[in-house]
Amino acid sequence: MVFSQEEVEAHLGRLEGWELEEGRWIVRKFLFSNYMKGIAFVDEVAAISEAFNHHPFITIDYTTVTLRLTSWDAGGITSVDIKEAGQYNEAYDKMRSQ
Repeated sequence: MVFSQEEVEAHLGRLEGWELEEGRWIVRKFLFSNYMKGIAFVDEVAAISEAFNHHPFITIDYTTVTLRLTSWDAGGITSVDIKEAGQYNEAYDKMRSQ
């Protein structure tokens, strides 16, 4: 089930750093102290994505990794996008605490 814009915004209020973009994506930029830490994070993102069988658009700009999520097959943001974003946040928090 696709969430309404109001539902997406309510969920994003509980997901640090994520924003609604163009009404069809949820997006977050993750910052790292060096390039290799960003690449290690992308490896974590890949493992999470495979477990969900739902894959984000990933952009790597030196020390910034940007993730964009949407559910193409459903036509918008769904609970899968929200759950996956939460797991990416957990992976990021874990990497920052190391």
